Amino acid sequence: MLIWRSSARTIILFVAFVGIQNWVGLIQFPGNGDAGETSTFVRTVWPSDDIPLENEVFKVPEAYNAPQQVHITQGDYEGRAIIISWITPEEPGSNKVQYGLSDGKYEFTVEGTVHNYSFYQYKSGYIHECLVDGLQYETKYYYKIGDGDSSRKFWFETPPQVDPDASYVFGIIGDLGQTFNSLSTLEHYMETAAKTVLFVGDLSYADNYGNNDVSTRWDSWGRFVERSAAYQPWIWTAGNHEIEFFPHMGEVTPFRNYLHRYPTPHLDSGSTSPLWYAVKRASAHVIVLSSYSPFVKYTPQWRWLQQELKNVNREKTPWLIVLMHVPFYNSNNVHFMEGESIRVVFESWFCEYKVDVVFAGHVHAYERSYRISNIKFNESSNPVPDESAPVYITVGDGGNQEGLADRFRDPQPDYSAFREASYGHSTLEIINRTHALYHWNRNDDGKRVPTDSFMLHNQYWGKNYRRRKLERKHLRAVISNSAQSHGF
Repeated sequence: MLIWRSSARTIILFVAFVGIQNWVGLIQFPGNGDAGETSTFVRTVWPSDDIPLENEVFKVPEAYNAPQQVHITQGDYEGRAIIISWITPEEPGSNKVQYGLSDGKYEFTVEGTVHNYSFYQYKSGYIHECLVDGLQYETKYYYKIGDGDSSRKFWFETPPQVDPDASYVFGIIGDLGQTFNSLSTLEHYMETAAKTVLFVGDLSYADNYGNNDVSTRWDSWGRFVERSAAYQPWIWTAGNHEIEFFPHMGEVTPFRNYLHRYPTPHLDSGSTSPLWYAVKRASAHVIVLSSYSPFVKYTPQWRWLQQELKNVNREKTPWLIVLMHVPFYNSNNVHFMEGESIRVVFESWFCEYKVDVVFAGHVHAYERSYRISNIKFNESSNPVPDESAPVYITVGDGGNQEGLADRFRDPQPDYSAFREASYGHSTLEIINRTHALYHWNRNDDGKRVPTDSFMLHNQYWGKNYRRRKLERKHLRAVISNSAQSHGF
């Protein structure tokens, strides 16, 4: 669709693709001091109550001790491994994964670990975690878990080899919960071409319950997302609803349910905690941060991020993406300025290393910023245009029981390009090393409606001198191939 050029011809092609109504999305930062658009759309919202446990979406597999709550995530730094997790409710059963290249033909077997834990008076099922590594890139694998008639079958696809021009589609979801609005978001996401979910925190909202119902709602959420998470990796970020600090229940260790159930490949990126880590996938380097872990100077997360940013090689992974839960920039009255402390610590690094886009959640609405920063003044109410800064996108609109955050501040600040209080999800289609196409899709009364779109220009390769160098290299390759084909 789009090749190396970012010329007027490219812009015309893009406008033809996404429609003239989204032309505002091409603007990288405000040039005239005006703010962007506040959508006036109001939809009929389904009730924000959680779906009853007896609903079909939480159905427990019928066979005795059958695996449930199956989900996968990337299992290494480079994308050649996955971690498969599942729970058996009655007894440990088999902790092996059988897998292969054909449905029903499993040439390989790998053995994982199994454990369980208690939370208040609840005792979990048997949690299995199995690392499947040494996988081929761009390959579909079929896998089977469980014993005999209780076994279940799934599949997954590995990403392309890490390469600067590897195309790939990510989905972005946050603050999902388990309501009918959540179900709408999940089903709409599954209609897209996305291959991996970048999840920006707040999974089950089980902490809104009490006593044993907390963990029961973790179980129901695991069955709820299995329809997607068993077939493609979800890259996990922890949010405030994963903390679950309950002194009245004797539960004072943060993130216990989350950490027992949702492993991450943190050791492969040199992290000392599953709550912050990095992975490379296709042409993207994805960094996951923890908004609710210590992050000030000299803390483990601070030291790790300082080194990880130096490890990023934009020649191999040109797209630098950061995931976190609390947004730096938010023009909603809900959670306003909550990201200030972490912004002051990390924003200058984001600009120095030219992060392309930062996805966050927390605020139950959608908002996209221009490229702006506040590294000179350190006042979030007064950021300025900055071409070295990321685009900040808040997608905390998954559909959870707390409802929408529909109280945007007025007037809309200059840094805000588009905002709307609706449920939905996003996709990021990486086309090549210079261009990626972004969509935010609104859940509109049972339909998936593309609402906000723009072309994201890569911060590293989009610079003029690198683009000219790339164009010359591409031209030489074309001439060389043409000469060879003609026998010269």
